[in-house]
Amino acid sequence: MGSSVVEVKSLVKQYGPLKAVDDVSFDVFEGEVFAFLGPNGAGKTTTVEVLECIRPLTSGSARIFGFDVSHGRDVVEIKKRIGVLPQDFSALDKLSVRENIDLIGDMYAEHLDVIEMVKLLDLEDKIGERFENLSGGLKQRVGIAAALVSNPKLVFLDEPTTGLDPKARREVWAVIENLKKLGKTVFLTTHYMEEAQVLADRIAIINKGKIAVIGPPEELVAEYGGLKTLIIRRADVNLGKLLQDRFDKVTVDKYGDIFIKIDDVDEFWRVMTALTDLKVDRDVEIQTPTIEDVFLKLTGARITEEGELK
Repeated sequence: MGSSVVEVKSLVKQYGPLKAVDDVSFDVFEGEVFAFLGPNGAGKTTTVEVLECIRPLTSGSARIFGFDVSHGRDVVEIKKRIGVLPQDFSALDKLSVRENIDLIGDMYAEHLDVIEMVKLLDLEDKIGERFENLSGGLKQRVGIAAALVSNPKLVFLDEPTTGLDPKARREVWAVIENLKKLGKTVFLTTHYMEEAQVLADRIAIINKGKIAVIGPPEELVAEYGGLKTLIIRRADVNLGKLLQDRFDKVTVDKYGDIFIKIDDVDEFWRVMTALTDLKVDRDVEIQTPTIEDVFLKLTGARITEEGELK
């Protein structure tokens, strides 16, 4: 793992009696995609805005590349080294893609060539198009281009795919994967479980201002996700009873679907051998736990498509 790019210790951000961020500590390492995963109002954006030097922290500490977000001179150095795609990014509607990126680039003493940015984000055929005529996914790509134009080492992407259709969302995922290949460190906030699991090297699950757990997605799933499940759809009622007699973790729902929880590889083969002996002629699905199962285990809730807890 690379050196620490972001160091946060006991961070608190308070608004009156409300602790939007409550004693949060974590590190982000060079070259990784680090995901802050949680529902709306969990404290994701507030934390990011403290790190971007937009909001002052209440207590604790936060450093970016060793610079303190609370010190004026350090803030200048931090802003030279970061790129930001805020929530609800928007540009000037009547300007073209090139003009918008140019305009943002001119705000920096040094910036990358616009054509280079356009190629990186696969916007070459849209370079002369007005921003207002772009799809949601293309607008987000322009936003990421704007965040990269100063050639930052660390990029903050705050809910970059919210409201996008599945195709546009995956196009943005491809861009984020390319950022990692370019050696950028990416701090991603999201409420989409699959997005975090697919893109992140490590995930911090945050809820109600507190971090519940941090780790690589595969380790979190292994520790908190629960067991694998074999599923036999629309099975014979008698088969369910026979399997319940042989194995402990077998349930049958009202539709006749059989669910068999699997502890380990040995049990998997015992179940498969039993199904062969019973001459089961239906397909068997294997359901693997996901980050959504981890979130449910740790918080007792799920997150809707809109980012709300349920």
